[in-house]
Amino acid sequence: MSAGTPFQFLDQDLLLLPQKAIYWQQEKALLAADVHFGKVGHFRKAGIAIPRNMEQDDLAVLSDLIHEYRPEKLIFLGDLFHSDMNNDWDWFVLWRSQFPRLQIVLIKGNHDIISDNHYTNLGITLHKELTMGPFLMLHHPLPDPEVKAEGGYVLCGHIHPGVSLVGRGRQSVTLPCFAFGKNQAILPSFGKFTGKVAILSRKADKVFGVLKDKVIAIG
Repeated sequence: MSAGTPFQFLDQDLLLLPQKAIYWQQEKALLAADVHFGKVGHFRKAGIAIPRNMEQDDLAVLSDLIHEYRPEKLIFLGDLFHSDMNNDWDWFVLWRSQFPRLQIVLIKGNHDIISDNHYTNLGITLHKELTMGPFLMLHHPLPDPEVKAEGGYVLCGHIHPGVSLVGRGRQSVTLPCFAFGKNQAILPSFGKFTGKVAILSRKADKVFGVLKDKVIAIG
């Protein structure tokens, strides 16, 4: 398993992982945003040919992280399942059965439209927002990042952030990134089948680009 990049922030020890998740040491919590399980099934149902194993790959990565870091909590920052129920849900139910003692929390996102009962039957706790330590867990970023949220420093997802790097030969690459601003941090999308967008960071931001096997500080 690839090593993460330690980042001490607000007196908390965070490990930024190249699997595009965060391990929060004080809370023994693993955080991931925008997994979008079921997106493959959604597209295949519409007749678009997508490899079936992409969903299982994301579940396998989650399993590897759980076995390595042994978190007590797994917190999804929204968009856990891409759309309505499809055959990929069965894979998720099977995966959940392998970790019956793991506390799983879902901060509901705009794509999380499956009935709450399906989640609660799997022992998954649902929230619109959740304050934990110095952090406020949301799905959507703050509408005005210059205004601090009452619940604390925001950890969120939704926009699938990336950062564009330009080389000496003017070649460019866009990397998924963790973007820490003044009042909020936006996590990269965990799911492989999600895409990414380029963002502009303010001078005060701390941006960490995600490579295949490491996370690097960019600004």
